[in-house]
Amino acid sequence: MTDTPVAPQTITATSTGEQRLARRMARGAAFLGTEVAIMAGAMSWVSERHLVAAISNAGGFGVIACGAMTVDLLDREIAATRALTDRPFGVNLITMHPDLMALIDVCTRHGVGHVVLAGGLPPKGSLEAIKAGGAKVICFAPTLALAKKLVRSGVDALVIEGMEAGGHIGPVSTSVLAQEMLPDLADKLPVFVAGGIGRGEAIAGYLDMGAAGVQLGTRFVCATESIAHANFKRAFIRASARDAIASVQLDPRLPVIPVRALKNAGGELFTAKQREVAGHLDEGRVAMAEAQLQIEHYWAGALRRAVIDGDVEHGSVMAGQSVGMVTKEEPAADIIAELMAEAAHALDRRAA
Repeated sequence: MTDTPVAPQTITATSTGEQRLARRMARGAAFLGTEVAIMAGAMSWVSERHLVAAISNAGGFGVIACGAMTVDLLDREIAATRALTDRPFGVNLITMHPDLMALIDVCTRHGVGHVVLAGGLPPKGSLEAIKAGGAKVICFAPTLALAKKLVRSGVDALVIEGMEAGGHIGPVSTSVLAQEMLPDLADKLPVFVAGGIGRGEAIAGYLDMGAAGVQLGTRFVCATESIAHANFKRAFIRASARDAIASVQLDPRLPVIPVRALKNAGGELFTAKQREVAGHLDEGRVAMAEAQLQIEHYWAGALRRAVIDGDVEHGSVMAGQSVGMVTKEEPAADIIAELMAEAAHALDRRAA
């Protein structure tokens, strides 16, 4: 069995808003093979088999966060997810992973229908390898120029993610990116908007602007099916938007993509890590690529301390600014249903 896109199940639309929502989501849902065009953001340690399967079973599109997984670990994670759902789901791969091509091979062997590449431009041969395996390629596009380059290279869909998102972020807000990029891209391929989306009204707005769908991560962290530690979930429920802050780059010679997370002592630890790595660069003990990889390994470990071990003071509690809209723990299906109801209601009001 493969994750080849299938015709999405029919959404029962009774109100004008529901009908308009179904029409606007039709393209994205058909591309993903889902009932609704809601992708789940890939969050390391959080987006594993249980949450991914729950989101897909609820009609959305779950995405496994490979992160720093080994080839064997990803192999087992995909198999375990398949045991929990027969619906389509994707796999998010980090472009700088040293075993990227082997990870792509694992996705091909399992018949994964959609591979999401994140973390930079796809390395030479990666797009071709994914497509040769029969999967669709989804890439992140932080600028219009890069988006056009990716379209020319043959990607099948794009995610445009603003700085309001959790985890690694760019410098531009979601609303500005959407205004700049959707008019140029929406007629060429499916574009999913991400970053700071916490309610259905925002989903309706981006669909009206031409988006094929949306991607949400923060809203799903406190899903009942999420394995995140109770401390991690409590931190989300208690937080406000202003608590989710971006990390700072300490040394201009060491390009570090900012990370948005809840403010805690972990931020000071990251500053110390940057000093350590910059010192190693000064001494010639590591090359730039290795230095960047050390930073990525730091984030993976800091995130695990928070998500799995529950150390929300010294670990990294990555969260988007929509965290203020996370108010309780609830099933993934209820989260999706609420978002869809809010979006339909918004479109219903606009039709009046």
